[in-house]
Amino acid sequence: MNRIEQTYDDLKAYFRGHNKIREQRIHSSKVHSVCWNANGCHLASGSFDKTVAVYALERDRFVKSQVFRGHTGSVDQLCWHKSNSDQFATASGDKTVRIWDIRVAKCVSVTSTKGENINIAWSPDGKTIAVGNKEDLITFIDTRTNKIRVEEPFSFEVNEISWNNTNDLFFLTNGMGCMHVLNYPNLEPQMVLKAHPANCICIEFGPTGKYFATGSADAQVSLWDANELACLRMISRLEWPVRTISFSHDERLLASASEDLIIDIAYTETGERVTDIHVDASTFTVAWHPKQYLLAYACDEKDNLGDRRRDAGNVKIYGFAE
Repeated sequence: MNRIEQTYDDLKAYFRGHNKIREQRIHSSKVHSVCWNANGCHLASGSFDKTVAVYALERDRFVKSQVFRGHTGSVDQLCWHKSNSDQFATASGDKTVRIWDIRVAKCVSVTSTKGENINIAWSPDGKTIAVGNKEDLITFIDTRTNKIRVEEPFSFEVNEISWNNTNDLFFLTNGMGCMHVLNYPNLEPQMVLKAHPANCICIEFGPTGKYFATGSADAQVSLWDANELACLRMISRLEWPVRTISFSHDERLLASASEDLIIDIAYTETGERVTDIHVDASTFTVAWHPKQYLLAYACDEKDNLGDRRRDAGNVKIYGFAE
């Protein structure tokens, strides 16, 4: 048996014994975003209820740690500092970007921007936060001064944004199925990569820098070589637009989710299915733990309250030992 077959079979066997799901219900409305901090001790979730919940990971479960309030609009996306495990940033419909610190349990900076913010990224060197709004304006904030460094308008629909791991390229996915690649920090256009025949929704760089991936309205995930900027393979098991993707810490696994009632977990080296997680509603955010095979996710689940239904606001983690 060669190494690929052995690793693939090992992973399938691993999840047969590690498929337990733990759940927490802190939010009162839909959860838009989940993200782990750099050391993997804390998970954060941002919600339509305008709050961020932070959870502490214990050996076989996770527990509520803190709830952060301050935004006056929905928290649409959040991200942690790439190396400082105490700080995370949030993008909100209230036209602000906030940085929070779990050591002091409060917001430590607020930057006002021009529009309703829907996506956010923190540069690998920690010096810049980029945030995109509904009018396709990307604002770059200097985290040392919390001042806006530059505002860059785009003439196309910008869906998600990301730096590469070496901090010298900046990527935007657009509504025409393309990725626009800019030099960083001068933001000069470098190239346009045609990724999908339909809307390119999400983008994610793997932790080791080997791969990145995009998810599209064509229900496919495309896997790319991060150095060559060449497409390696397509993963095509979902039937609905791919809303969210995440690489495991070693980049062996790629999770993708949509309105399908499964979360697909693929073996990146071949694209084969390792396992899937059955869910009861659309999934809009997934995030692998930075050190182990634990996948955090949130679905658009509802609680039935007699004659009406309410957002459940729950966050789940898959991968605990049976």
